Amino acid sequence: QVRLVESGGGLVQPGGSLKLSCAAAGFRLGDYAIGWLRQTPGKELKGISCISSLDDGNAIYAESIRGRFTISRDNAKNLAYLEMNNLKPEDTAVYYCARFKALTCSFAYYSTDSYDYWGQGTQVTVSS
Repeated sequence: QVRLVESGGGLVQPGGSLKLSCAAAGFRLGDYAIGWLRQTPGKELKGISCISSLDDGNAIYAESIRGRFTISRDNAKNLAYLEMNNLKPEDTAVYYCARFKALTCSFAYYSTDSYDYWGQGTQVTVSS
């Protein structure tokens, strides 16, 4: 049974940092690209980053997070991560990790149609 479980969310002040983790079960993480998506209240769920399954770990980032967030993976541990720095109030959202439907990311990473499984999400709140 395929499962993805996110953790690491919480309340942080603007300018702060958090590192989200995604634990995969029921499949080999190394066989798929992995994405992170987020959903803010009243808005649709959208992908913000994706990392290829290949050794080069090629990654794509949405413009809104580029330079502040870093996606990574540890295939041996079946874990993926999203390190978030310089957080802003507009980053407040529920964050999900998801399995991309291919080995490598494409520029359709922003669409939920590109993913076949995702977790239950973890809440990130950026507020003073």
